[in-house]
Amino acid sequence: MSRFKKIIVMILLCVGLGSFCGAVFLMTTQPAFATSSTTNSNNAREGTTNERAEADGRAPANREYGGTGDSPNTSNEVTGPSTGGFSLNFDGDSGTLSSTVRILLVLTVLALAPSILVMLTSFTRIIIVLHFVRIAIGTQTSPPNQVIIGLALFLTLFIMWPTFSTINERAIQPLDKGEITQQEAYNRAKEPLREFMYGQTQSKDLNLFCDIAGITYDDYDDVPMHVLIPSFILSELRSAFIMGFLIYIPFIVIDMVVASVLMSMGMMMLPPTTISLPFKILLFIMADGWNLVIGSLVKTFQ
Repeated sequence: MSRFKKIIVMILLCVGLGSFCGAVFLMTTQPAFATSSTTNSNNAREGTTNERAEADGRAPANREYGGTGDSPNTSNEVTGPSTGGFSLNFDGDSGTLSSTVRILLVLTVLALAPSILVMLTSFTRIIIVLHFVRIAIGTQTSPPNQVIIGLALFLTLFIMWPTFSTINERAIQPLDKGEITQQEAYNRAKEPLREFMYGQTQSKDLNLFCDIAGITYDDYDDVPMHVLIPSFILSELRSAFIMGFLIYIPFIVIDMVVASVLMSMGMMMLPPTTISLPFKILLFIMADGWNLVIGSLVKTFQ
């Protein structure tokens, strides 16, 4: 095996050395050949260019401004006004959005969509509660993560639809028609989101972040967005964990009953979760658990 490794190393060294020598040879020979070829072609083109310049009256300008065969179109004519180079015109804040600006805005929104979805909507509470439901029942992979996330997304869209419709009517459509400026559109768009978040934010969480930031407020309009958003997220986490605890209680009772029965029968080696899982699923089905969980979850935002 060691001899085989030595042979492989020697072959690789020879190939590398040969490639290096070939590259050096090409680097030393190609510039000379390219220089001679370029010189011959430039000389031939120079004669033709000078004759053409003498015929159409551009020879004086070539001699004055240094026109050569590489730049045969030297002329003393002014082709247009000197505007100082590249210029870009924009229709202003009150103008309609061009297709390029619209594409830029769409890409920006898509890049920030996950953060916006998690921080400013009901997605956080919904996904945590659904995760608690799956763990409380004991089915580790059923329903799978894709189903839970998809259900949470559509429930978020259902809950946030009035807010999104208000933003579309008050901000996006007037901006697209050129009736308002971009700053006015931003102010109109954030108001429905602020109303939604403030309605779900607990006062102690809002006071906590206001104390940290050193801000006092008399009305919710005085609370800046960078204080309202973390307060809203903290309130959502608290509400989700409270709902998860309440969901856990009936399934814990089933686990305790099954464990006590197995202990009394002397089946200590049999895992209680194996026996309690069918009973928990049966309880969830008989109580119409999905209807109760989803209905109660959506009603907490009303």
